Amino acid sequence: MSASEQGPKIKYGESAPKLDKAQLQFMKLIEEQNLDRVQKLKRIRRNNLLTAGALGVSVLAIYGYSIFSVQQEKFLDDFEEPKKVSS
Repeated sequence: MSASEQGPKIKYGESAPKLDKAQLQFMKLIEEQNLDRVQKLKRIRRNNLLTAGALGVSVLAIYGYSIFSVQQEKFLDDFEEPKKVSS
């Protein structure tokens, strides 16, 4: 992770409370869990985008094929309307 992706560094003054070893370990554990969660969400988002893209391409391909196949149909070109019978 680069410095630009991480949050800003906070500089505490002399009034900052000192954290003991257990608190620091707990903070590291929470940060690792959060990083894992973010990576999982990024992977899910990527998979969702790939699925959406595949479905979109499939829909466009089916639409294009149906338009192309309708343009090739010639059975109505030689269709003559029935003659009207006068009574």
